[in-house]
Amino acid sequence: MSPFRNEKEEPLLPSSSPSQSARKTRFTFRVAVLLAITLFVTARYLPSCIHSHFSGSLEVEDGVLEAQCPQPDTLVPSKNADLWNELVKGDYKTKVFLDRAVEWLGGAVRVPTESFDKMGDIGVDPRWEAFGPFHDYLLSAYPQVHATLSLTKVNTYGLVYEWKGTDESLKPLLLAAHEDVVPVNPDTVSEWEHPPFSGFFDGEKIWGRGSSDDKSGLIGILSAAETLIEKGFKPTRSIVLAFGFDEEASGLFGASQLAVHLLATYGENTFAFLVDEGGDYMNEFGQTYATPGIAEKGYLDVRVEVESPGGHSSVPPPHTSIGILSALLVHYESNPYTPRLNRGTPMYLKAQCLASHAPELPSPLRTALIKSTKSDKALREAETYLFSDKFFKSLVGTTQAIDLIQGGVKTNALPESAWGVVNHRIATDSSLSEVKEHDTNLLFDLAQKFNLSYTAFGENLSDDSKAYYGKLTLSDAWGAGLSPAPITPTGLGDDAKPFQLLAGTIKATYDLHRGGDDDKGVVVSPGIMSGNTDTRYYWKLTPHIFRYNHHFTGDTGFFKTVHTVNEYIEADAFIEMIQFFTTLILNTDESTVV
Repeated sequence: MSPFRNEKEEPLLPSSSPSQSARKTRFTFRVAVLLAITLFVTARYLPSCIHSHFSGSLEVEDGVLEAQCPQPDTLVPSKNADLWNELVKGDYKTKVFLDRAVEWLGGAVRVPTESFDKMGDIGVDPRWEAFGPFHDYLLSAYPQVHATLSLTKVNTYGLVYEWKGTDESLKPLLLAAHEDVVPVNPDTVSEWEHPPFSGFFDGEKIWGRGSSDDKSGLIGILSAAETLIEKGFKPTRSIVLAFGFDEEASGLFGASQLAVHLLATYGENTFAFLVDEGGDYMNEFGQTYATPGIAEKGYLDVRVEVESPGGHSSVPPPHTSIGILSALLVHYESNPYTPRLNRGTPMYLKAQCLASHAPELPSPLRTALIKSTKSDKALREAETYLFSDKFFKSLVGTTQAIDLIQGGVKTNALPESAWGVVNHRIATDSSLSEVKEHDTNLLFDLAQKFNLSYTAFGENLSDDSKAYYGKLTLSDAWGAGLSPAPITPTGLGDDAKPFQLLAGTIKATYDLHRGGDDDKGVVVSPGIMSGNTDTRYYWKLTPHIFRYNHHFTGDTGFFKTVHTVNEYIEADAFIEMIQFFTTLILNTDESTVV
């Protein structure tokens, strides 16, 4: 029965009586009034609602947005204002200084300093000797630095410079970089537009291996120091420079020993903050973002090894060790880690900065991020949007990649063993133990299926009374597993003063070099490094570690040319890096809050 009909299916408003006509008239009047009110409200508010929900406007809930990604003020030197103006607004903008800077970096590139995996000890492996000529180059290129700063060589090729300040009560500033570069594949030399160690300058770009990663950082720091000394600057706060020489090979000989020296010399938590290579700044969703890395993922290479009886291949078993290993590795790839975007993690903070300041961010994503601070449902909605970007997703979760495999020695001999290595980059809110437990559980059933005894990370998970066909072993491939790095404080609280100083410096450098009347400035957002830097060894020196070198990359990102053919840096971007390090040194020197 229809709810709009009476039991006899008669009209609710028949027109047969005067009283009914009056009621109908009153009803019509009320409808007209309601319609008028509706039209007024629609005309008044609908356009702004449409604009807010479909254009990506930042006008809605500005206070909420700002609170989710607060921005410190631009910071320029005051005590050293005249010196800063003379250098960054004067000398650094001249053709004379451009030529000088280009030659500084080009000369560094022309000294090959390749580091390789699994190098032998210093003094034994001759490949280390490449760093001697590089030290000679630095000595000739930066005479004032070497005449003013004390230099200690650690493990022969590690460099620690100390620029002594006049006030020893102030915590020093620590600036880091690395001398080495990834090797150039000889088979790709012909693909380079300019030879990989030419340091060629074409009028716009400086070409060559290390021009971007990371000789630009090292040379940028030394160039800033050299020019400051030439102008008579004497620091109040000590400044320490630490340059490793095998960062591209995990820093086992370089930064690891530099850390021992720095801890022995200065002690734990004795530096105001540390800046090493890392995040750049680029355009995202209509806004320029600088992303200092405030954390790094953990790292674990899991060796998966299968052992089984050998024999002649003419009488094969159902599964050889290679076949079993293949099944195990396929099972890995069929069961990837499930990433989760969690509140408080660096990439969640980055997402909040996108919601707060990016005018072209899709409106549904912005709305979900605003609500995600309190709503789990909204957090999962935001996660779904963000994880459509493969790079963002990989930075959030624990990843796995099968990078090495080996097995067998001859075509007519059954392989007695086969192994593969699964590389993990561990999410900032996970741990080494969690990854080991996950991988152990992942392969447990398959170990039973193939009748293999099972040892995982030193723990025997087998029944010793049972006879097994073969053996499965999981282990830390190189014994170099690394926990996720401590997260550096950010925001506007007292514990984040170093972040505020760095962010203010980034803003000042950007505004000076790239800002304009129609420019929206730069937003400083927390981020993480996709790999691990030398800072993995420096956690005890300070809780304030930033991976950032103020490298402008436009819309392309840092990874376009590093570690591959045709590596380069724009000369204009390199000048800006020198401006950044100069401003950072001066701002930190006169700071009373770090």
